[in-house]
Amino acid sequence: MGRAVELREELWKSAAASDRARRLSDELVARVTGAGLTRLLTPRKFGGHETPVRTLLEACVELGRGCCSTSWVTGVLNVGNFVVSLYPDRTRDEVWGERPDARTALILGAPVRTVEKADGGVRVSGEWPYASGSLHADWIGGLVLADTGTGPQPHMALMPAAEVTVRDTWHSVGMRGTGSNTVVAEDVFVPAHRLLPYGPLLAGRTDGLVPADRPYRNSLTGVFMVGLIGSMIGGASAALQYALDRAPTRRVAGSTYADQSESPAAQLGLAAAATRIDTAVLHARRLADTVDHHAEAGENPPVPVRARARMDATHVAQQCRAAVEEIVSVYGSSAFDESNPLQRIWRDVNVGSRHAGFGMGIPEQAYGTALVGKDPRTLTMML
Repeated sequence: MGRAVELREELWKSAAASDRARRLSDELVARVTGAGLTRLLTPRKFGGHETPVRTLLEACVELGRGCCSTSWVTGVLNVGNFVVSLYPDRTRDEVWGERPDARTALILGAPVRTVEKADGGVRVSGEWPYASGSLHADWIGGLVLADTGTGPQPHMALMPAAEVTVRDTWHSVGMRGTGSNTVVAEDVFVPAHRLLPYGPLLAGRTDGLVPADRPYRNSLTGVFMVGLIGSMIGGASAALQYALDRAPTRRVAGSTYADQSESPAAQLGLAAAATRIDTAVLHARRLADTVDHHAEAGENPPVPVRARARMDATHVAQQCRAAVEEIVSVYGSSAFDESNPLQRIWRDVNVGSRHAGFGMGIPEQAYGTALVGKDPRTLTMML
């Protein structure tokens, strides 16, 4: 955590350049990696920290105070490494045996269907958009529809980054620094030991499938969501602090107040924003602590708890977005000057909070379905 805090100022200074370049610099990612912040969930056996999920959350919050995009990529790479930890020892040795800092980008989108059986595995051709972290990954994990003996089923296919290409497609208005481009595979051979059934991971039915010593193995969706929300909490917190620091010197246009700190309207708006951020933090910590609790107990969270976990993450995203809206409204139109970091945070949080995992009302429907005693897995696989 101390290393994450130490990086904040550097990330704050480089955030605008990352935004303009639509990617993080290799030097910046090397700094984050060198601080050990991309192997938080990597097993100790392979040189990782194997921290609680709560540590991943708090580290990403601190990085997000400096740069939302850096935090987002760090979270995604940690979740990617977490998924690698669920593979057999042969695969884990292949990834980390000589490089404990090896990074894995994970794409949870529709599975690629162009998969042909081959001796000892499959051959894959296809593409995966929205691949955050792909520009800095050593390995890429993408979903494929493969038949390993029980008919075509979604599998996570792990491929060396050197065997795929990254197509420049990320031209978003926010989270630009994540470089979430499209990964393309052309007839890539994936051996059987690098194919992991995806359905059981989502459902928590991992006994006998993954190494029994793996923490959090029954909570893929919970871990995945924690990897994303820290960025937005950190960004919203940085925006609030920026506005608070400047309130005593900013005029209140069209009024007789000496500055914003004297204005009841500004005070009310900032109080509302601060409370929304506090709410986001409380829900995020409950989510992370729930994942850690069930990991320590070695038990699979029941379906209502899994549905609530996704709702918690969605509520965090919504509260962060609303908080930043309050802050820029209080600050005034100059918040949207290109030189003002508030406009970048506003763009980042607005885009990040609309990630598919949080959107289209599905988390609310899933949680409501679980609350009335029905099975939300009829609505979504992401539980």
